[in-house]
Amino acid sequence: MRSFVAVIIFLLLSSAGYAQGRHVCPSYMQAEGYPAHVHLKWDGINGFLYSVYRQDADNGRYVFCGESSEGEFMDFSAGSSDSPRKVVYRICPDGIAPESDDAAMFQVSAVMPQANDSTLLDMVQKYTVKYFSEFSHRTSGMARERSNDPRGSIVTTGGTGFGMMALIAGAERGFISREEVSRIFSGIVNFLAEVERFHGAWAHWYDADSGRPFNFSQYDDGGDIVETAFLVQGLLTARQWLKEAGDSRSLAIAARCDSLSKGVEWSWYTNGTDSLYWHWSRNYGWKMKHRIRGFDETMITYVLAAGSETYPVGKKVYDSCYKESDYYYNDAEYYGLPIFIGMPYGGPLFFTHYSFLGLDPRGLSDGRTDYFVRNRNHSLIHYRYALDNPKGHEGYGPDLWGFTSSDDPLVGYCSHHPMTADENGTVSPTAAVSSIVYTPQESLQAIRHMYYDLGEKLFGPYGFYDAYNPSMCEGQQVVRSYLAIDQGPQAVMIENYRSGLLWKYFMSCPEVIKGLETLGFTVKEQEYNQ
Repeated sequence: MRSFVAVIIFLLLSSAGYAQGRHVCPSYMQAEGYPAHVHLKWDGINGFLYSVYRQDADNGRYVFCGESSEGEFMDFSAGSSDSPRKVVYRICPDGIAPESDDAAMFQVSAVMPQANDSTLLDMVQKYTVKYFSEFSHRTSGMARERSNDPRGSIVTTGGTGFGMMALIAGAERGFISREEVSRIFSGIVNFLAEVERFHGAWAHWYDADSGRPFNFSQYDDGGDIVETAFLVQGLLTARQWLKEAGDSRSLAIAARCDSLSKGVEWSWYTNGTDSLYWHWSRNYGWKMKHRIRGFDETMITYVLAAGSETYPVGKKVYDSCYKESDYYYNDAEYYGLPIFIGMPYGGPLFFTHYSFLGLDPRGLSDGRTDYFVRNRNHSLIHYRYALDNPKGHEGYGPDLWGFTSSDDPLVGYCSHHPMTADENGTVSPTAAVSSIVYTPQESLQAIRHMYYDLGEKLFGPYGFYDAYNPSMCEGQQVVRSYLAIDQGPQAVMIENYRSGLLWKYFMSCPEVIKGLETLGFTVKEQEYNQ
């Protein structure tokens, strides 16, 4: 009787337009099945608590899964299966018993697919792409810098470049429509054309609501040529993808991508010297004096600068600046693996990701270093370091490895890499996931563990959370945040592993090949199977 009365009350409130037309009773319920969880969504009143129950397949009774006041819930209690299976849920407002006849109106079902590596990778890609579709800035389409930004309006140029590539992968996989991707791209190019630029370069961050640059640090309030390179990597990839579509709208957006890319004054950032400088400010000029020296994530900057049709930089700058670094040539071995160039142990893994979202490392050589071998060894060094676990951190092993820059439960944002003080027990999921092109079996082993075993705590609405430290006490182990520069590489590198798609589009750019050849690289022709 109590449940019947509760339903009547809720229906009356709903029909009366309670809470400005939002319904107390859940409506527009959806349930989507994945290899080991079901994602449920519904419309209701924010702040009103709804209980989620799953029907037990054996006895038909409803098992309490959890509750949510946010209109969505991810249920990891259903397990996984070797074959597709249907699961039934009831989403009940307070006072409604799940097994009562009254609760039937709140029923929704989903089919969980067969649990295998293909459906697992589909799922990780789909969720990470959502960061750049569902969570992009509402008017500009730009990628938000992070999910826990209290302002909600700070967008990232480099992360947007990564996001454009991720969205292309999502469209080709059918996770988002081409029309929706084109709409987002149109917003992005319009925004980029209107905001302040600094001799063609964009700032690291902008406040998307005002359109003004947002300081990355006191003196970093102007052009950031490295973040600009990451953005141009995405613009050029999008240009090639849109040109292939061939329709008038796609071609118009492609032309905007091309024009924006050609406007970057790469040569200005040499400051008339034989070096390439990271920053320039209208207020502080060259005060930061940050020469771009490698090997690190910035290699793409030199390739694009050398290949520019409008403001090119010569090989001399690359040789006398980028290659003249204390950690460029490295003849040491770590765990029996040479890395040829780079920091001890290779440094954080984003060094092998950011430039190589578009640059295909397979067969890429400068005559001394094979970049695929170098990057594969770098990833394997991280893997073997986790097996060795010299500091005795909890959880490290073949199922949990990979260190890069990310948020951290202990110290905030931090650059984690082996045998440094910052290697403190924190594993960044993006590190192993985005290394899949180099270490497919090792990466898949980590992905399986982080999802099937740890998914309830480590997997959320936009994929794997940013950082996990199993040495911390329960409740403090996971930083439940997302960063554009960590989410984008996951979707992109999974797609490059599966089909070479983003490599194919970026490497089809004439300016990219020109840049590589100018700097003395040789490129092996690749066949891309889609």
